[in-house]
Amino acid sequence: MSSATDCDVLIIGAGISGIDAAYRVQEQCPELSYRIVEARERIGGTWDLFRYPGVRSDSDFFTLAFPFHPWRGENSIVDGDEILDYLDEVLTTYGIDKHISYLTRVVGADWSGGDARWTVKTVIDGGEQQIRARFVIVCTGYYDYEQPYDAQIPGRERFTGQIIHPQFWPQDFEPDGKRIAVIGSGATAVTLVPSLVKLGARVTMVQRTPSFILAEPRKDPVAGLLRSKLAPARAHQIMRVKNTALQWGLYQACRRAPKTMRKLLRSGAISGTGSETLVDTHFNPPYNPWDQRLCIAPGGDLFKALKDGGAQIVTGNIRTITEGGIELADGTTVSADVIVTATGLSISLLGKIALTVDGEPVNGADTVVFRGAMLSGVPNFAFCVGYINLSFTVRADMTARLVTRILKRLSGHDRSVVVPVYTGPHPDRPFLDMQSGYLRRGAALMPRSADDYPWTMAQNVVRDSWHTNRADLDDGLVWTKPRVTSG
Repeated sequence: MSSATDCDVLIIGAGISGIDAAYRVQEQCPELSYRIVEARERIGGTWDLFRYPGVRSDSDFFTLAFPFHPWRGENSIVDGDEILDYLDEVLTTYGIDKHISYLTRVVGADWSGGDARWTVKTVIDGGEQQIRARFVIVCTGYYDYEQPYDAQIPGRERFTGQIIHPQFWPQDFEPDGKRIAVIGSGATAVTLVPSLVKLGARVTMVQRTPSFILAEPRKDPVAGLLRSKLAPARAHQIMRVKNTALQWGLYQACRRAPKTMRKLLRSGAISGTGSETLVDTHFNPPYNPWDQRLCIAPGGDLFKALKDGGAQIVTGNIRTITEGGIELADGTTVSADVIVTATGLSISLLGKIALTVDGEPVNGADTVVFRGAMLSGVPNFAFCVGYINLSFTVRADMTARLVTRILKRLSGHDRSVVVPVYTGPHPDRPFLDMQSGYLRRGAALMPRSADDYPWTMAQNVVRDSWHTNRADLDDGLVWTKPRVTSG
């Protein structure tokens, strides 16, 4: 084992949230050294992992982009390769690339109260290395990159064609001329179906439960107008505020007036597909808008693919996979050369890192979330999870700015340890509380959330930003010196 490497702040993960955290640390705490470790061979996280046809942002990019670096691209809904190019540009512009170690997988982290340091165990080229850090920020998102959700559909072994999961898309796959059944109704399926049609496939979308779909323009005309009048940074700032407000307003409208929003979404789907019958059969969920994540179809591309006949859609429970396709419980059969199982993701909040405090294992479900950024009982530690009902980056940047406030206080006073201390009854509610399948499946693994701040994170950007940006750092946090000063 090699000798330990020390830094003030260790950031785990070089996706959007990790890059955001790095920028805020070097902006607000230039006196602190930081390092980013990334398990993959390049940046991007989710946007490097998913490489299926049509992969794109599932929200507008003015809010998904960073507030400190303007998006200058033409589209508002942005393809995956453009997102990676933007992230590369941010890295080199601000010198963040000089702080990243790639192919460095974190497997464990132990806090020592004696010297107020984390010892982080990493694996590099099959060997172990330790990194010692005063503060750790985990920016690994909430998806399991290695193991997606297995819906355990019976009959897979009988299928004579190819079965693909979008998380492991084969780059040499050629869709042209193939009959492809896409199982799923979430954002991945909604993206894949029209993209595969454009590549020459005959596609059938097979869904157990309908979803609400919102057609949204790829380009925002307001952006072009603002850019013609204002500097890029100012135009970006206005677009970001506008779109955040619109997304927040849409969510609030869905929660407060679900019947009205259901009618509006139905009307939009009928306009896009040209068929009331199709919409009432396949886009009429048994739940209310935003009980699960609302899917976006850029330019109404899914509706167009269905209207033009390049794609079909069937709804019902799958009985089995057969030699030549899929059989539903009602007897409907879908013939296919290829089956794509866009059946969902698995939750992994802290990147499968074995976390211990003075040798005692930390179970996330036994902790309570502090302002959506820290865990009760875990010192000098933060994590980043974005919003479900808004762009991930909006919350990621809010977390990063909160954490840098904490870091500035740690480095500017004679205190070197900060720990959230929760004294109330242990809450039952997971801090990401929505009816989406992957969140329900992962609920038992999540930190708990109380009803009020500082022990919660609301899926409401107005309420959340008010409480988080004005957080009293003595409310719920205990600041101390280490028990023993190390040399």
